[in-house]
Amino acid sequence: MNWWPFGKSSETQVVPPSLLDDIETRAKRYLNDVDNGKFVYPACKRSASDNAGDVQSICDHTTLEAFRYLLSLPRREFALLADPDQQASLLEGYLRQLPHDQTVIEFTGSTTADLSIAVIAGFNWLVHCAVLAGADPRQFLGALRNFRKVASSAQKWWTAEGANERCAEMLQAKQEPPLFLNLLWADYTRMANEIAAARGAG
Repeated sequence: MNWWPFGKSSETQVVPPSLLDDIETRAKRYLNDVDNGKFVYPACKRSASDNAGDVQSICDHTTLEAFRYLLSLPRREFALLADPDQQASLLEGYLRQLPHDQTVIEFTGSTTADLSIAVIAGFNWLVHCAVLAGADPRQFLGALRNFRKVASSAQKWWTAEGANERCAEMLQAKQEPPLFLNLLWADYTRMANEIAAARGAG
């Protein structure tokens, strides 16, 4: 299980300080390039001879594809995923949200519900890409269940007294607090890595 290492720095999973802006900038550029026919879409269908057909590019682009659901929320509401003051309520809302199997979604107008729907749609997209890439889908079946465990642990972390202060201290020490955004980035990237590896081996 991909358990979030609260309070630990990681050499292999370095989250940029400006992760939120980085995701938004790269995803918009990537999706614009897709619209202009620069890349085969989705990335999991690329061959080694295609533009950006290497394993790392397929991983990066597949992760951004999963995030596009969050980026499509109005008023940049996805930015709340990185707001320490919103973590407890957003995680609680996510844990209350019933799972769905959709990769085409409609938003409700409720920010918390819409963020949760988009998060789940991102996981559904990754499972869909795993099938297209020829990965064993069984290794992805527990992804939502495992992420719920991570989200539940993070929610307890944020509801404990002094969470915002601990978050500030961790950021000052260049560590990764369990922000919803960080949790998603880690899990989406892990799944995208497995998809890209399967595609590269195919």
